[in-house]
Amino acid sequence: MTWFVDMLGQTSLVTQIIVSLAIMMLFGFLLTRLTKLVKLPNVTGYIIAGIIIGPYCLNLVPSGIITKMDFVSDIALAFIAFSVGEFFKLDTLKKSGWKIIVLTIFEALMASIVVFVVMFFILHISLSFSIVLAALASATAPASTIMTIRQTKAKGDFVDTLLQVVALDDVVSLVAYSVAISVAMAGNGGDGFSFAVVGLPILKNLACLVIGAILGFVLALLMKVKHSSDNRLIIVICVLFVFCAIGSLLDVSPLLGCMIIGMVYINVSKDEKLFLQVNYFSPPILLLFFVSSGLKFNLSSLFAGSTAVFTIPLWSIGLIYFFTRIIGKYLGAYLGCLTIKKKKEVRNYLGLALIPQAGVAIGLAAMGARTIGGELGSALQTIILASSVLYELIGPACAKLSLFLSKSYSTKLEDVTTDVPPTTNSGEQKTAAQLLIERIQNISNKNKFEISQEEKEENAFNEAGEEDLEMYYNDFRNRNLRRRL
Repeated sequence: MTWFVDMLGQTSLVTQIIVSLAIMMLFGFLLTRLTKLVKLPNVTGYIIAGIIIGPYCLNLVPSGIITKMDFVSDIALAFIAFSVGEFFKLDTLKKSGWKIIVLTIFEALMASIVVFVVMFFILHISLSFSIVLAALASATAPASTIMTIRQTKAKGDFVDTLLQVVALDDVVSLVAYSVAISVAMAGNGGDGFSFAVVGLPILKNLACLVIGAILGFVLALLMKVKHSSDNRLIIVICVLFVFCAIGSLLDVSPLLGCMIIGMVYINVSKDEKLFLQVNYFSPPILLLFFVSSGLKFNLSSLFAGSTAVFTIPLWSIGLIYFFTRIIGKYLGAYLGCLTIKKKKEVRNYLGLALIPQAGVAIGLAAMGARTIGGELGSALQTIILASSVLYELIGPACAKLSLFLSKSYSTKLEDVTTDVPPTTNSGEQKTAAQLLIERIQNISNKNKFEISQEEKEENAFNEAGEEDLEMYYNDFRNRNLRRRL
């Protein structure tokens, strides 16, 4: 395929960018058709697509374009962090109480602690690499787990606990990463742990949180005025871009601030429809982000020694990271459930449902690679990408197993619908055939009212479009009436 790249390299920069984006989107879409056959999430297909069209396989995208795709990461991470803020509703946190927060801190930080101990004290890898990799270990990808819950129609205390934990998990991960990257840069700097390398980044992050909160209030005020769906999207994207620019000027991660914008907006406005509209709009951007991450996957360094990690092959470090993070997640979930006195079914199997890792972790790895730079940064991103593919391969199966073992769903019909009364209104005992028919009817009626998240997002987007059409029609009618008068 080198002839194609050579031919593309002779065209203008605009042509190269447009053709490269088209190739990325086409291959990303095609790979999801294959991963869908084996019940894997789209993220896995996107990453594999990036690896296939990258410099170590087909080499369809010029290297000059790959190095200039960092802005896609910033845009995608802004969308991801803003969406995470939706789950930080104060009324929900009040209902769940401090117990869920304690459980989330246990399962997230225990994974980080286990990974750090193994990497730094056993493998003797550098502090900056070990602490950032450990912080990334705390992140969990909820998409696979939530997809499995929808497919199995699971419910109960285990499912409620799991959903609350994965909603708060990324918040802990973002905070852990912000601290870790500051410590890593302080360790790499020649001045040691002085105020300039430790205190100043913390102050910058605190300033970004305040600015994010202010922008969240501004966004809520702007949305109080009735706008068309186009203008609503323009306003929210403008606010996110402004904050990303501020984060870039201050040289800090914009993730926490974008999350604060979403958190403040949902608590002030109570408007969930905006998040649905943004989520319906963002898939092409997220596709480009994950495919571009696959493009940067350094396949050759994965099977070679690296001076950045003391000549230990990255594939061995990746495997060690893969298993130690699983151990840390399971141990943290178990100890957290033990601390807040969760029942045995939740305590024993919650860790299995927290294995998948993608999304935020890949975004943070890309940002960490850019911040640390050099061979360390490349190794960090390679390990996270490789392990994320493995996690997404086994994640759905582990999540389904945890739901089954915790008795959150059953394959038996009598367990699916237990709300069928055994007797008629007159007190007569129902036959087995009557009970079976009523259970089937209950399942059918229930499925009619269950709407997936994708359908909710599409409905919200379509409703906004219908509101636009109605507004334009009313405006057109009023202008005609004024002309007649």
